[in-house]
Amino acid sequence: MKLECNIEEIRNKISQTERITGKNLTLPVLNSILLIASGKSLKLRSTNLSLGIEVEIPAKIEKEGMLAVSGSVLGGIFSNIFQNENVRLESVDGNLLVETKKSKIRLKGQPHEDFPTIPKVVGVSFDIESKKLIDGIKSVYYSSSPSDIKPEISSVFMYTNEDNLVFVSTDSFRLAEKKIKIKGLEEIPGILIPFKNISEILRIFGEFNGTIKVCFNKNQISFSSDNIYLTSRVIDGIFPDYRQIIPKNSVTNAIILKQDLLNALKLSNIFSDKFNQVNLVIKPKEKIFELSSANNDIGENKTFLDAAMTGENIELGFNYKYFLDCFQSITTDSMSIKLAGVGSPIVVLPVGDISFIYLIMPMNR
Repeated sequence: MKLECNIEEIRNKISQTERITGKNLTLPVLNSILLIASGKSLKLRSTNLSLGIEVEIPAKIEKEGMLAVSGSVLGGIFSNIFQNENVRLESVDGNLLVETKKSKIRLKGQPHEDFPTIPKVVGVSFDIESKKLIDGIKSVYYSSSPSDIKPEISSVFMYTNEDNLVFVSTDSFRLAEKKIKIKGLEEIPGILIPFKNISEILRIFGEFNGTIKVCFNKNQISFSSDNIYLTSRVIDGIFPDYRQIIPKNSVTNAIILKQDLLNALKLSNIFSDKFNQVNLVIKPKEKIFELSSANNDIGENKTFLDAAMTGENIELGFNYKYFLDCFQSITTDSMSIKLAGVGSPIVVLPVGDISFIYLIMPMNR
């Protein structure tokens, strides 16, 4: 292998691939990035067996070949080479030589024959604007359970409903659903994308403007653009039938400015107890919308907010962290809070936006 390419381009691609290298002691080659020089491009490939990526950059190839090298070391090298110039890479006796005008580096290679292949996913496919895909995932993923004890809720669930691609996640204490309008989609009964892979999907495609091709089958899902191919395993499980827990009616309703509620929650947070509990009191006839919290070691707080309210008086507690999380998914200035009773979930909706719904289970203590 012998080639020349732009430092800035290879630095960016190493950054993308290095984070997906595995930390597997029984299969050390997973710690590496596989470099593949062929045709007019250099491909960089890495995998942790749950997630795999292959990226491509243009390069002047003098000799084709491949070599596996430590991802963390390669990342460290290129994050500290700041010259805006080309770099020469060459494999010699199983090692990688990295050469610029001011640097000559020899990096020990690893046997590339042991490097796992990244599957080319064959199955149902569709195209989606990157912004829509990222918006759908970002709007719900924080509600996933970070624990693998119940894999089906340690995921983002994706399916189609009429002309909507629907994203849902829950950890059983709260639930978020986001609908993205896309016409002409084939029916997708449901895909469970592992929560631990979501952050890399967001990182890799978060700044990408263009169309992403999504392809999936019962074992894998892939996301690909012009020069990025990312695969993830999918979870074999059944997502809870969450629609049955969404209250169909409400007895108390309030509409409030998003920023007012956000400020009040942050203030209540200061005085919340070890369970992060904040209490909500709504008395529509008395025009009272009150948030309160108390901590024996600090003190207590009551905040009254202006809100448009209808229905019955109600009082309940909730985990303020769960409420704060949903603000990143609400883009409208006002939000609606609907309550079906003390033991029912708090339903949070953006005013004028039916694409997002968020549920928070109340606290009983």
